[in-house]
Amino acid sequence: MVVYIKKDYQIKTYQTKELVSASFLCPDDKDLEPYIRVASGDYEELISERGEENAIAAILTSIGHEIIHYRQWIDDREFSEDEAEEEGGKLVDHYYEWTE
Repeated sequence: MVVYIKKDYQIKTYQTKELVSASFLCPDDKDLEPYIRVASGDYEELISERGEENAIAAILTSIGHEIIHYRQWIDDREFSEDEAEEEGGKLVDHYYEWTE
């Protein structure tokens, strides 16, 4: 799976055209490559508001959220935003614990 980091403040989802900070594109055909897109255009603002470490954590949390959707897709499970929020945050927490 590929993760694209976009310079935009927000990106549009392909399905609903909703503006979001990250999205996961899952093709109907599992032989095709899925991918994640993450907006990073507000990175400098996040640094000013939250500090550099928290700005990076915000972007990583968005990636983690979408990775959980990827797992749901791989396992043929229904997408759950609650699970993606909780488990995506845990991925980032685990990463920070691992790097200390």
